[in-house]
Amino acid sequence: MKKILITIFSLSVLASCSSDLLDVNPEAQKVSSQFYTNSSEIEQGIVSVYGALQYTGQYQLGMPALGELPSDNTYDEVPANDAFTYGELDFFTIQPNNSLIASTWKDNYIGIQQANIILARIGNIPDMTDALKNTRIGEMRFLRAMMYFNLVRVYGDVPLVLKETTNVNEYFGQPRTPLAEVYAAIETDLKAAIGLLPNTITQKGRVTKGAALGILGKVLLTQKKYTESLTYLNLVEPLGYQLLTDVNKIFDVTNKNNAEIIFDVQFASGLNGNSEGSTAFQMFSPSGSVSGAKGHNLPTKEVYNLYSTGDTRRSAYIGLTPNGIPFSKKLVKTSNTIADGGSNFVVLRLADVFLMMAECFTEQNDFVNANLYLNKIKTRAGIPTVNLSSKESFLNEIDRERRLELVGEGHRWFDLLRTGKAISVMTAHFSNNQGYSTAQIKQHHLLMPVPQGQINTDPAVKQNPGY
Repeated sequence: MKKILITIFSLSVLASCSSDLLDVNPEAQKVSSQFYTNSSEIEQGIVSVYGALQYTGQYQLGMPALGELPSDNTYDEVPANDAFTYGELDFFTIQPNNSLIASTWKDNYIGIQQANIILARIGNIPDMTDALKNTRIGEMRFLRAMMYFNLVRVYGDVPLVLKETTNVNEYFGQPRTPLAEVYAAIETDLKAAIGLLPNTITQKGRVTKGAALGILGKVLLTQKKYTESLTYLNLVEPLGYQLLTDVNKIFDVTNKNNAEIIFDVQFASGLNGNSEGSTAFQMFSPSGSVSGAKGHNLPTKEVYNLYSTGDTRRSAYIGLTPNGIPFSKKLVKTSNTIADGGSNFVVLRLADVFLMMAECFTEQNDFVNANLYLNKIKTRAGIPTVNLSSKESFLNEIDRERRLELVGEGHRWFDLLRTGKAISVMTAHFSNNQGYSTAQIKQHHLLMPVPQGQINTDPAVKQNPGY
């Protein structure tokens, strides 16, 4: 772990921000011990934490791929591209030296360390009001919690570091922190953030109270704490979020940060030497459809055909090439520089919150409210509502609606893990689809391998079983 820690715990990537958009273009690298002495420097450091969300291993490629490709929602059209990096996720031949697995670990810890630096220094900044400090502390605690949530869902136990690290040897030789302890820290951060964050913001891309409430609800749902999850999820909609009546508008790049979006990672094309965009559009487009398209993480025909007649989401969320290959319309071409995509990546929106609420109500046998929130999604999609009265039928219908509503948004694999369906669903998927005769999911695949580089540099960091 030592080699990665040097990267994580020594660098502070700093960025400027414009007045209305979180601009995360790195402009300099400075030694943190000689920086963060005033509000301007602190603000630059804060923006660099947001900037880490744009890294390959976070929401540029890592979380969209890891949240979908191992599932029945997407597949890798050309597994040999990029040295089988994405194909391994599709066929469950994942190796500990997979570069995306390594980037996800590293890039999340870079963001965590930067958040720890800000949290350690901000209290001593003389030219910031206490109110602003509290807001920024809330942002940093939210982002740190979200990154740890992603790490534990991918790897299981991970090293828990909650303070600025100035000596990498302090953590060398220590084992991974048990999952329950990491989850406890995530919950503590998010509950603190809820009390510090504002209801609304003027600067696009920053965290609000609604984001902290919604992500905490998801964290608690993941741990099957249904009553507590509902306590927080119930508070999201009253903050002013709304389902858009037209599903075509949700991911329209001319309608970013709309009333349905609770938190998203900002990308913009054509800015700062084409450095503010995402490569996801190029990487996740069918081969030959655009310049340099790699064919990774494409919607399956199975999920495309799952939409019923009249469901407005199919044409809004998934398109077909002239050859009949499905592609995501949640990522769009925004400039002639294909690798500089301008689609934001949506981390949380109100439709997700409503479906989580329906699931929590179902688990509590409150079918009246479960029908209410499930039908909000169906009504908006233009399909018939339901009146279900059994837990099994409800959970199956919620599972279906989450697939159709959230396809491509990095949720399906984590949904299968949370509901305990990953092995059965993927075994059936492989049996029912040509090309997967060699694919097999086993129990150890429910966690990704710890990057081999971490284990090579620190033997105390043990590999997950099966790898």
